[in-house]
Amino acid sequence: MEDKKNSFGLLDVAEDVADLIGSGLSFLKERFGDGLSCCAPEPLKHAADEIREEIRVVRERDPAAKSDLEVLLLYSGLHAVLAHKVSHRLYGHGHLFAARAVSQVARAVTGIEIHPGAKIGKGFFIDHGSGVVIGETAEIGDNCTLYQGVTLGGTGKDTGKRHPTLGNNVMVGAGAKVLGPFRIGDNSKIAAGAVVLTEIPDDCTAVGIPARVVRCKNEKVAADANKNLDHVHIPDPMSTELSSLRKELERLEKEIAAIKAEAFSGSEETDPDTQEKDHETV
Repeated sequence: MEDKKNSFGLLDVAEDVADLIGSGLSFLKERFGDGLSCCAPEPLKHAADEIREEIRVVRERDPAAKSDLEVLLLYSGLHAVLAHKVSHRLYGHGHLFAARAVSQVARAVTGIEIHPGAKIGKGFFIDHGSGVVIGETAEIGDNCTLYQGVTLGGTGKDTGKRHPTLGNNVMVGAGAKVLGPFRIGDNSKIAAGAVVLTEIPDDCTAVGIPARVVRCKNEKVAADANKNLDHVHIPDPMSTELSSLRKELERLEKEIAAIKAEAFSGSEETDPDTQEKDHETV
């Protein structure tokens, strides 16, 4: 019952306000012609539907979200995504300064910087969000998730396509950096703190600096330390390599100790003083 109250209360009020604004704009349109066509009731209704869908996405993926009202008013990731929808539309119509102004205001409020030129698909979710940066030519597929501190950036000052492309259902863990104009395949995962500099195939998990694929199409590529492949508990190839080196070192130390012991016992058998005493006794 509480969820239903939370779901309907605020959104119903928002719809009523949108209807009132739409009615007023319709009246102005009749009086002043088509100059206000971009603000007609249909676009406003479409915007309300988009907001409702974005709220649904957040509640679906974040168990900490308790109500629609909380998500709408307090989730910086949602605010950044909604602001980008506005700035991207302005950018597409050639209003570059206005688009950039909207994105910078959103950055100041949310701590998330999304360039107006970035292309973002449906179901995009930024969890926590602080420090997220998405470059101008970045492209993000449907149902992708980014955690705090993620950068989708470029390398150098090249023009044209210089930022990464994320496929559908991609997860990028906290603090990860994806740098360059290459593709991260569908259903792939980038571990927290990874630095990705090359393309990642579909259905793969990448970890480390620079990032390496450790699992692909549900098969191990490197030794797997954990079975749970969320953005924290992901196998670390460096740790695995250090562990194997430690075992090899222990084996070599045992061999050296055995050789020393054998050499010491052999020297006692051939000791000159012992041989001289035996000769005098004879």
